[in-house]
Amino acid sequence: MKKVLLCANRDFVLYNFRFELIERLLAENYEVHISLPYGPKVDLMTEAGCIFEPIEINGRGTNPITDRKLISEYRKLLKRVQPDIILTYTTKVCIYVGILAGKMGIPYIENISGLGSAVEKKNILQPMMIMLYRKAVKKAKCVFFQNEANEEFFREKKIKCLKTVRIPGSGVNLERWKALDYPKDDTVHFLFIARIIKEKGIEEYLSAATAIKQKYPNTCFHVLGPCDGDYQTILDEKQKEGIIQYHGMIQDTGEYLQFAHCLIHPSFYPEGISNVLLEACSSARPIITTDRPGCREVIEDGVNGYMVPQRDSESLIKSVEKFLSLSLEEKAEMGRNARCKVEKEFDRRVVVDEYMKQL
Repeated sequence: MKKVLLCANRDFVLYNFRFELIERLLAENYEVHISLPYGPKVDLMTEAGCIFEPIEINGRGTNPITDRKLISEYRKLLKRVQPDIILTYTTKVCIYVGILAGKMGIPYIENISGLGSAVEKKNILQPMMIMLYRKAVKKAKCVFFQNEANEEFFREKKIKCLKTVRIPGSGVNLERWKALDYPKDDTVHFLFIARIIKEKGIEEYLSAATAIKQKYPNTCFHVLGPCDGDYQTILDEKQKEGIIQYHGMIQDTGEYLQFAHCLIHPSFYPEGISNVLLEACSSARPIITTDRPGCREVIEDGVNGYMVPQRDSESLIKSVEKFLSLSLEEKAEMGRNARCKVEKEFDRRVVVDEYMKQL
């Protein structure tokens, strides 16, 4: 029985997007270890047969003392578990575990699910992050990329990999996210589903909601996701004004997609392929999103929704108005087109099969 160790920074990263892979590994008689901070979905994975290896990670922190301790903990973990292969997810985990696995001679596969702001943006941290990525992927048996732009970035910065494979993001479970009947409600409902941070486009969404509600009172703008403290006051004010409905962090966004007419994702965050977009499209919902890596791969402008420039509230407002001008059947047709696109291009089984092939 071979041991495989999956390393990530949050429980939902593994459960929501990798559980089908975990099930396949268990079915093929791998001993599956999962290393991440404890979260409620860890219990679901251990019940399925995984062995939990707890570790504490501050995913967005840059404290060198804390990170030095994390590296030490990972070193102890790898020595104790002695995995036959390691699968890594999320930036900090990919870098630290990749460097350690390379030094210790343990085979590993990296998944580049977006570069993160510190890598993509030209700032004081970028040269250091590039250097760390060079070390992290140098001995990886395979590096998975989720979009062309990230792969091209590695080539431009001379971050050399032994082998690269492009996969369709995390893919989407087409059985879990079934095509839903299109709602016939006279009020048109829009959804924003993301962590409430600037880079996810919350300011553009709120700006569009404010403008549209003044002209089209038969619209409703919903916001779903955990809120970073900076935006809580703004959301509370917009809710009091009747501009939005803020629902907080939701475990099952599917119930909201049932009554939604369109998902708006005005993100300029560096991500691989947006899972929010994939799940909305799989549910047969049109999308309005930005022309940037991680989003543009999922949208066909005018076919399954509309594509707008990044950080452009005016263009977003115009696209929302264009969507509102469509008939109910035209909106529903966009939703059907969205479902067809993910069926053809983003089936999660393709991702699982590619992992098993590389293993």
